[in-house]
Parts: sequence; C-alpha cells; structure tokens
Amino acid sequence: MNQDYIKPDKWCIIEEGFDSENVKSSESIFSIGNGAMGQRANFEETYTGETFQGSYIAGVYYPDKTRVGWWKNGYPEYFAKVLNAPNWIGIKVFVDGVEFDLATSKKVSGFRRELNMKEGVYTRRFQTVTSNNIEIDVVVKRFLSLDVDEVGAISYTIKVLKTDATIVFEPYLDSGITNEDSNWDDKFWNTTNVSSENNRAFIEAHTMKTEFKTCTFMQASVSYGDKDVSSVPAEKTDNFVSLKFEQNVKANESITLTKFGGYTVARNHPNDDLVKVAKNSLSEVSELGFKGLLKKQIAAWAAIWEMSDIVIKGDIKAQQGIRFNIFQLNQTYLGTDSRLNIGPKGFTGEKYGGSTYWDTEAYCIPFYMATKDDKVARKLLKYRYNHLEKAIENAKKLGFSNGAALYPMVTMNGEECHNEWEITFEEIHRNGAIAFAIHNYFRYTGDYSYIPEMGLEVLIGISRFWHQRVNLSKVKNKYVMLGVTGPNEYENNVNNNWYTNYLAKWCINYTLTQLEKVKNGYPDDYHRIVGKTKLTDRECGKWKKVASKMYFPYSKEYGVFLQQDGFLDKDLVKVSELPKSDRPINQKWSWDRILRSPYIKQADVLQGFYFFEEDFSTEDLERHFDFYEPFTVHESSLSPCVHSIQAAKLGRMEQAYNFYLRTSRLDLDDYNKEVEEGLHITSMAGTWMSIVEGFGGMRIVNDKLSFKPQIPNQWKTYSFKVNFRNRIIRVKVTAENTTFQLTGTEEVSIRVNGKKVSLYPDELITV
Repeated sequence: MNQDYIKPDKWCIIEEGFDSENVKSSESIFSIGNGAMGQRANFEETYTGETFQGSYIAGVYYPDKTRVGWWKNGYPEYFAKVLNAPNWIGIKVFVDGVEFDLATSKKVSGFRRELNMKEGVYTRRFQTVTSNNIEIDVVVKRFLSLDVDEVGAISYTIKVLKTDATIVFEPYLDSGITNEDSNWDDKFWNTTNVSSENNRAFIEAHTMKTEFKTCTFMQASVSYGDKDVSSVPAEKTDNFVSLKFEQNVKANESITLTKFGGYTVARNHPNDDLVKVAKNSLSEVSELGFKGLLKKQIAAWAAIWEMSDIVIKGDIKAQQGIRFNIFQLNQTYLGTDSRLNIGPKGFTGEKYGGSTYWDTEAYCIPFYMATKDDKVARKLLKYRYNHLEKAIENAKKLGFSNGAALYPMVTMNGEECHNEWEITFEEIHRNGAIAFAIHNYFRYTGDYSYIPEMGLEVLIGISRFWHQRVNLSKVKNKYVMLGVTGPNEYENNVNNNWYTNYLAKWCINYTLTQLEKVKNGYPDDYHRIVGKTKLTDRECGKWKKVASKMYFPYSKEYGVFLQQDGFLDKDLVKVSELPKSDRPINQKWSWDRILRSPYIKQADVLQGFYFFEEDFSTEDLERHFDFYEPFTVHESSLSPCVHSIQAAKLGRMEQAYNFYLRTSRLDLDDYNKEVEEGLHITSMAGTWMSIVEGFGGMRIVNDKLSFKPQIPNQWKTYSFKVNFRNRIIRVKVTAENTTFQLTGTEEVSIRVNGKKVSLYPDELITV
C-alpha cells in the first residue's frame, strides 16, 4: 500500500480534503466511462496545478511511429496510441472578473470527491476563497450516459457566500489538445470546422493518418433562480469555441450551469451526418433534462448491478474494492460492439497503447460470460476471428508461412503495434491464451457453434505457428522453443519457458480434437475450412509429432517444472530477503539486474497450473506454489489474482485473502506507485475471479458447475450471481453453510464439495 486517502465506503469512492499531491492519482481513480467514451476526473474549470488531461473515444487511435528497432526486420512501424480526444468538459469560471482556479485559491475547505458506483455519478464539492477574496460554495455533478452513449452531462452550481458577485461561465470545446504519451510530438488531430448556434457548439475533426472523423459537441444553459440566463458567443479560433453566460449573483444565492457534451464518430454514422446526429442527441437529452437523464442513468446502473454485484458483509474495504473493480469493468466494455475490446487502461490513461492484450482472453472473458451472457463473450471471440488475416500477416513478416498466425501483443486493428522486441515477438504465449479462451467459452456456455463457424480457423492458424516455431533438438530428442518471453517479463529471450511450451502442446492437441469433432458433427463447415486453409492429414500428423515430443524443463532436486532452462543458474534469493528500499524492483533496479535475478513479475508456471489445473494434482500445485511464490514480486497487476485463486485452492485462506486485498485495491491503495498513469482495468476481472473461482471454488467439471466454497475469517458472508447457460444462480456463502438459488424455468444440477446438488427454480437450497 502506497496511499491511504480513499475513505472506506460500500458504494462510493470518497476523497476528503484537497491535496494537490493527490490530484493526478484521483483523476485516475475517479474516472468515468460508458463503453463508448470515457474521461479522467479532470476539473471542469481551469486548474494550473499538475494534472493529466484525458478524454478518450472507444476505438479511436493514432499510429505513432516507433523510435526504436527500425533496423530490425519485422519490427512494427508504429505503436498505436490511445488518443486524448478533443475536450468537451471544459468550463472557464470567472468570479468578479478573475478566473477561478483551485491552484491559486487562498483557501479550500470541505473538499470532497465522490464517485457513486451504484448510480454511475461523479460529484465534487468544496468551499473556497478565490484569489480576489470572494467566498463561494461549488457543487459539480458529472456522468456519461449509458442510455445515450454519445452524451455526457455536467451540472455546475456556484453559491456566492457573504457578498454579491458577478459570475461568468464560459463552457467550451477544445481540439487543440496533446497526448501525454507521444513519441515524436506529432499533431494527432486535424480540425476541419468550428461552429456554434444559439447555445450549442460543434468541432469537426479527424485523426491524422487513421482518418477517424469525429464531431465534438456541447450544449449549455444557465439558470439563476427561476430565470434562464442568455448566452453570447465568447471565443472562436481554429480549434476552440466557447459560449459566455454572465450574471450578478446575490449573496447566499446559487447559479447553475448545465452542460451536455460528447462525441459522434464516423465509425457509427455517415461522415457527413456527424453534426446532424449530434444535434439529434442533444435534442433527445434536452427533452429529458439533467434530472431526467440522471434518472435513466441510475436505472441503467441498477440493472447492471442486479447481475454483476458481489456483496461482502463484515469487511468494508474488501466490499469497496470488488465493487470498484466491477464498476470500472462495466464502464470500459459493455459488449455492444464486436469491433471494440478491453484496453489495459480502459478510459483512464494512455500507457501501454493499443486496445487489446492477452488479458482479455485470459482474465476478462470469464467475467463477461458469467455476469452478462454468451453473446457478449462471443463478441470478444469474434473480434479475434475478424483479425485472423492480420495475425497471419504478422507471422508472415517474421518468416512464418502456410497460414501460420501470430496474434499481436498489442493491437487496435489486428496488426501488431507494440514496440519492445522481447515482448512483441518473444511473448508469443498470447496465441495460447486465445485458443484457451475458445475452449473456455465452449465449456462455460455450451455454445459449440463458434468453433465450426469461426474458432477452428483461428485454432488452425495458431497450431501452424507453434509447429513452425519449435525445432527438434538432437541432443534432447525433443522439440524445443528458443528465444521466448513467458508471462514473467522479468526474463527475456529465454529457452523453453515451461508455460509457453505447455500451451503449445495443449493448443495442438486441442485443435486436432476439434478438427475431428467438426468433421463428424459439422461436415459442411469442415470441408469449407479444410478447403480454405488447405489443411492435410500429413500436416496434422506433423503437429501431433511435435505435441508428443515437446520438451519441458524439470528439476528432480526440487520436484518442479522449471520456469525456463536456466532458472536454477540464478542466485535464488527469496523476495523476503530483499530490503524494502529495493521495492518495487522495476523502479529501483536496472533492467540488466532484473533480468539476471530470480524475481518473477507475475504468475508464470502457476499461470499454467491455473489454466490446466485438471492436468495436475493438488500436491503438484502445492509444490510449485511453495517453490515459485517466494520469488514473485507481484509487480504485474495480473499476478495477485492468480495467486489468490491458487492459495484458496490449497486452503491457505489468510494468504488468499491478502492477495485478494492486493488485487481488489491495487489502484485504490496504489500498490505499484503508478496509479496516476491510469487504472489496471483488465486485471480487475481477475479480482472477480479471485472471489468466484478462488473463495467460491467455481469450476466447470464434467459439463456442470462445481463449487468448493470457503470464506475468509474477516468476512461474515459474501454472495454473487453467475449466468450459466442462461440460468442465473445466486450463491451465498457463510462460515456455516452455502445457499444456492436458481432463477429460471428449468432445474439444473451442480456439484458442491464433490456431491451432486439439484437446484429448482426459485427454491433456496442450503448445503
């Protein structure tokens, strides 16, 4: 834990007291989104202190030319950057002719931010003495509509205290923005038109190179008592437009600006209709008004929470943590568009670039399958199928042939756009995560249709890659994989990463099984796919040979699979023996020192034990957990959740609970000293898994749901819902028993602690 200013609360994220040192961190933590757009919690009014301005539109990016690696054949030409979009939230505020700025205020009291996760509303309130000695009370509410997802709403109220004052509001749009993360300081946006009419304004702009056409728009109104204040044009430049509202406000009276704004994008509308669509959206929300739109917002979030909420009794920090994670996941992706995916920072920052990592398949799909329905998860898989040709192109650039597919480490459109060689072209295990997600989707949803329709082609491309990526070692008489990086990114360019080798073997065997299944059950699809891919029995035989003779490094001395060939050559000093001053090592040590150390960034071998736990005994897991966890520094956001699940399986509930707290409050407590750069969205799905799969022990066994519930000593109860094959099951766990309640029309049988339990609609079953 590196910060402790967020107040514990069941449903809200709360900050009390103004501290400029916390501004950038809070801008991340209080971020809001609606799946189509999102923004950091920047102040609407001018703030001259340190800040990280960020508004983002889903799927809009810029191909920023890479600075390094230009001489390496096959190196990506660009690194996709999530773009800071034109700013629509801005409001200049003048009090008696002086611009209001919290950084220059003489006094700030009663400062409170509140992110109401139950309703999806962000509120900021405070009292201040301005630089020209006027006392005001300010309340600002903001939300991004789930119902009209191109629109957000702001209510900005100022109460003048003690003395009359002239208040001027100047709401504006600004497309002259820059990215925090830029390689060459390129101009990312080209503004083509700026216009205003009555109390509305529009900026039409497109991204350079990628030509994403957008219209940023706003509508503003000001009320003072029962009076509407008229507006006049204030300023208009090539990339800026504002309106002006001026009113003398008497002491102890309030004035309120209501601003609607947002984006229309050519991805969703004809190029020439963006302003027209923006006007229609503004008319729709104007008719509702701020309160009416807010009422719909509260109802929309209530529907989301009805299915996805996890209720914890007896541990308020744990409760706040899981709801924060669930809230941010739903703000980032709602499953309405198969062209979109889940970025590691969501709408909260620019670090990492790209929209898609292997995090989606490994961590996020289980959350969306269980809390939405199979249609949402299927869209995520369709996203990968739609990028199959690009994955084949990516592999071809590296010398692979015959339709071998290497899915990108980072992508916006299927093309690789990550610019670290050891990650981009060595961390090839992401191919296996995609294949595993196909398997995971079918075993959870029971929907096999994805495989003959799309998935089998993906599996063939991936298997072809694995077959070509290995080589036969004459010394070992085994197939080996050289020069890779496993999930533990603190080891680069190693030989025979156990996790990667195991995934390759599993992928090939799984593909061969699905080929046979499709051949027998879906002959038309089989012949279509075989004809399209030109797959032969001879090629499949070669794959099978590779899988049967794959090499796995193993230590007889320790009785464990080795993370990679040279792991035991390292100086095996455990993390517990490291001075605290050396942590986190990724901020204190040179990269050379990290690479030579035994320290593990995140679960690597244990990630394989998580994916393929049915292949190993509990004793195997215990032995490997006890060997590797002491060397793990958990400096990846994806690490604590896997270790929490594994510790729970071993019955080590105190350790599992501590890992859960770390994953659920990773950003709230800023464990890795980096929250100001943005939140860790994709790892938040792992937090959900640590409760449902870890403490709840949920698995799919023999095509049925299975549970082995446990409860941390710190909790009185916890409960969650899962949608399993269109049947909603509510699970509530206490120290004494577990109850199950089925919503639906058909009974279903599950297993609890190894025993069959039949669930009947609307009956409460206690085990």
